[in-house]
Amino acid sequence: MFTGLIEEVGRVERLEGSGSGAHLHIAARTVVSDVRAGDSIAVNGACLTVVRFHPAGFVADAVPETLRRTTLGALAPGHAVNLERALRLTDRLGGHLVSGHVDGTGTVVQRKGEGLATVLRIAVGAELSRYIAEKGSICVDGVSLTVMGAASEWFEVSVIPHTGQKTTLLERRVGDRVNLECDVLAKYVERLLMGAPQPSLGPGIDNEPTAHPGGIDMDTLRRFGFA
Repeated sequence: MFTGLIEEVGRVERLEGSGSGAHLHIAARTVVSDVRAGDSIAVNGACLTVVRFHPAGFVADAVPETLRRTTLGALAPGHAVNLERALRLTDRLGGHLVSGHVDGTGTVVQRKGEGLATVLRIAVGAELSRYIAEKGSICVDGVSLTVMGAASEWFEVSVIPHTGQKTTLLERRVGDRVNLECDVLAKYVERLLMGAPQPSLGPGIDNEPTAHPGGIDMDTLRRFGFA
């Protein structure tokens, strides 16, 4: 698990591989200060396993699913990336609980100044927008942010100067894609509301999955004061 608080901006040295998988060579200092082979480091929000390391960087593997779901396959030498080591149980949770499992990507469609902050509007598809709520949490390229506004096709976040200085977010321009991880709680709530499928009745028997009678629905939530 991660917090979405970026520890360091690293640089891509090279990317080896293709759609079958890739090796990312990343220059970094802070996140390798106590690293071991097998440790997890979030790279632009995607949890990767360190396979090799040295005092000035590390190498991590990205499997095909990671390349499909994220922007990592589009990285090139010199690109800056947000880095965070895995959360320790004794650490402060200054952001929100982030798994490092990117749900998909969005596209920056607008950026504007608002006082000291920069507001980014990010377009998303329906498969992600249903998990995004105003004043909820969202992880953008590994950065924990609060959703300041949301619609069916986009959401907005406000990047304060400190976040802009410590991450790559203000390097993003209109048309750039970003990695997104929605709040895991929203996904579990949706799953509970759907109910559990009934077990298989065996071959040759019509047993289309249906909501289990014991599943949670809106009536249940209202009855117990949650809606």
